[in-house]
Amino acid sequence: MNKNNLKERLKAKAVFLKSNPIEDKNISHLKQIAGYDNRGIFNDLKSSMEGLGEDDIDERQLQYGINEISHEKAPSWFKQLVEAFLNPFIGVLVVIAIISFITDVILVAPGQADYTTVIIVVIMVVLSSLLRFWQEFSSNRAAEQLKSLVKTTATVLRKEGGKEEIDIKRLLPGDIIFLSAGDMIPADCRILQSKDLFVSQAVLTGESLPIEKQGNALAEAYKKSVIEWDNICFMGTNVVSGTAVGIIVHTGSNTYVGSIGKAISGKRAETSFDKGINKVSWLLIKYMLVMVPLVFLINGLTKGNWLDAFLFGISIAVGLTPEMLPMIVTANLAKGAVNMSKRKVIVRRLNAIQNIGAMDILCTDKTGTLTMDKIVLERHLNVFGDSDDEVLKWAYLNSYHQTGLKNLLDAAVLEHTELHDYLKVEEYFQKIDEIPFDFQRRRMSVILERHNGKHLLICKGAVEEMLDLCTQVFDPGEDRQLHIENDRVIPLDQKARAMVLKTSKTLNEEGLRVLLVAIKEYDERPLNYSVDDEKDMILTGFIGFLDPAKPSARPAIEGLQKLGVQVKVLTGDNEIVTKKICKDVGIPVNNIVLGTELEKMSDEDLLKEIDNISILAKLSPLQKSRVVQLLQSKGHTVGFMGDGINDAVALRNADVGISVDTAVDIAKESADIILLEKDLMVIRKGVIYGRRTFGNIIKYIKMTASSNFGNMFSMIGASAIFPFLPMLPIQILVQNLLYDMSQISIPWDKMDEEFIQKPQKWSAGGISKFMAYMGPISSIFDYATFAIMFFVFKANSPAHQSLFQTGWFVEGLLSQTLIVHMIRTRKIPFIQSWASTPLLASTSLIMAIGIFIPFSPLATAFKMQPLPLSYFPWLIGVLLSYCLIMQMLKTWFIKKFDQWL
Repeated sequence: MNKNNLKERLKAKAVFLKSNPIEDKNISHLKQIAGYDNRGIFNDLKSSMEGLGEDDIDERQLQYGINEISHEKAPSWFKQLVEAFLNPFIGVLVVIAIISFITDVILVAPGQADYTTVIIVVIMVVLSSLLRFWQEFSSNRAAEQLKSLVKTTATVLRKEGGKEEIDIKRLLPGDIIFLSAGDMIPADCRILQSKDLFVSQAVLTGESLPIEKQGNALAEAYKKSVIEWDNICFMGTNVVSGTAVGIIVHTGSNTYVGSIGKAISGKRAETSFDKGINKVSWLLIKYMLVMVPLVFLINGLTKGNWLDAFLFGISIAVGLTPEMLPMIVTANLAKGAVNMSKRKVIVRRLNAIQNIGAMDILCTDKTGTLTMDKIVLERHLNVFGDSDDEVLKWAYLNSYHQTGLKNLLDAAVLEHTELHDYLKVEEYFQKIDEIPFDFQRRRMSVILERHNGKHLLICKGAVEEMLDLCTQVFDPGEDRQLHIENDRVIPLDQKARAMVLKTSKTLNEEGLRVLLVAIKEYDERPLNYSVDDEKDMILTGFIGFLDPAKPSARPAIEGLQKLGVQVKVLTGDNEIVTKKICKDVGIPVNNIVLGTELEKMSDEDLLKEIDNISILAKLSPLQKSRVVQLLQSKGHTVGFMGDGINDAVALRNADVGISVDTAVDIAKESADIILLEKDLMVIRKGVIYGRRTFGNIIKYIKMTASSNFGNMFSMIGASAIFPFLPMLPIQILVQNLLYDMSQISIPWDKMDEEFIQKPQKWSAGGISKFMAYMGPISSIFDYATFAIMFFVFKANSPAHQSLFQTGWFVEGLLSQTLIVHMIRTRKIPFIQSWASTPLLASTSLIMAIGIFIPFSPLATAFKMQPLPLSYFPWLIGVLLSYCLIMQMLKTWFIKKFDQWL
């Protein structure tokens, strides 16, 4: 062998292995079997045409087990409950609860135990975790109920038992099986003999039309993708027509579908949401780990009471921890899930709600999503390429009167029921004979007797085969009117033949499946019609079929593009049809890459090109997953929509996997969201809900984080300046609880339209920047309040600390609550943008409660006292100044950083 050729082959192999870390050994074995003749197959599988013997059966049952793919089942309710509690913030809250229990209950004198902190924190943890658990548990249960369990049998030949029907679970490699129309392929098998065998591989490729399978050895299997091997049938596909004898090569998890099952087992990859929430969680925890020891040390050193300083530090930790974050996040996600359920969407994993809002690329299959998943008769043209109802008439008569298996194309022709009465199909045309379809001729004919006694042969079939049998064509005349039976007939010369082939090619390029229709008239004669009579026919014209674009697809795609979501088509179907559909629905056809080309590209090469590729066709399941992962590696949040076995790996690896209730079980199990209607319009609404949900989550984080950060500056300063605690631990906890309660209604708030118009992602850096700029502003006004309480109201000694603490409690609570309205929008609150009614109600109520507490019987329990009326004008002045400065800083911040929420 030439050294250069060898080097090239080794280089190509290296690139392939790099992009496909392991070439499944079972697929390699299938490839070998595809190239063997029958003797080679029997030698390899140690079997024969008589089937397996009893000894072989016993031995192989032990070796291979049952013919079943292991599915990923939803975790038990108990495991789901435990997982609902596994969250960084929940962990921090649990630690705080334990420390509080030790300091407030165990270490105090008898009768002095205070359970307040422990109870508040435990309630937060339990409510948040139970809400998340219930939503995910009920969604998983709904998804389980969508599954269908059917017991399937297969006809097998074995040496001792002969031909028998057994449960497909008992099938073994080496078994001889018989296949006929309607059968599901029970395992990966090699065809040994076949007659007119057509198999639907829609579950693997999404392609509606069946594929012809035969029993001959395949010379160059390595040049084709796995699903294109025409002598191998794959588990889960269906026989549409014909019969065959095959030998089972692989069963259960060793099948091609089984390899997909292996690829989706194990722990899921972290999604955009998981990474984002973890970064934000740890950012806030780091701030807490710095601030709490600082406050503890300053208090201990200035006051000398280290136990009080420790208790105060614990309160600061609770104050700094956005303990409501898990609950607010879960409540927002759950509300999003409820909203989507009204749109016939089941959300299996709550995090998918935010992921769909962050999604900037949606990868989708073609069939059923962009198309109607139904073959329709798109064109009926005469030989000049003009639309002609006469051609449709002949096609209808042919399809109506045939008695063989009516395929999808016949069904599409027969949709034109208006012709039935118009043509008087049964009255004027009586069927007298038929020449059935076969795959060698690729055509079929019916012979009808007309009311004048003449016989009419109507034949339809593949273009090349039909052209060779036609010698004449109908000339519709200069006016191109409908021709009648006595229209002029002209010879089918080279010019006319070239015109027919050109029209056929044009229709093919538009993604249409094209057949020709021809007729021949006979005088009354004996009914002994045969294949030999299909000659010297008159060509009438073309019929073209297509799975057309859904009417809703174009507006849905336009809607997604306006929301900043780019749509890429990843399909197992061919590129010509896909290109046509993409043009119809408004997806830009930039570059097209086929699976065979993708296989030869390294990850580096593909990464350079991937943003400019809009169509990837004839892809294998692992190739779809590879594309998704490469897009993620470029920083995209990727959604994937699919319903076939071939989509399961990509569904699982995408940030948000979207499937439908009619999908195969393995696809539904891998999906995060299940649609009860396969429609991109629903996805568009999901994107909007996702962004609204994320916006409300980020509102809470930025409000709480900046507010708490500012409070800590105030605490540190006050702790160093005053000879008493600026606020007691119990007061901090009550203030924190009231503030959190004011934000429980955030999930019901609206988002500005500008926020929803582009994909939204987590940014720990953005939150840190927001805290650094916005947090200290609240401290300025806290210090203003300190000055007012210290100098105006003379609350400047331990004897008057209760007045000081009450004054700061009220100002702190009201300013924190007002900040909700300042932060929730880029616009001017109460003028350009109003919060939702529930949020307005909850914040107003909490402000009223905050003012009321010092005057209520609860004041004593919280060590507060009534405030003088002269305090309130000062309070109004501080709050108005705060809002004004905050709005000015907000305007500057948006101009400088071009971001807010």
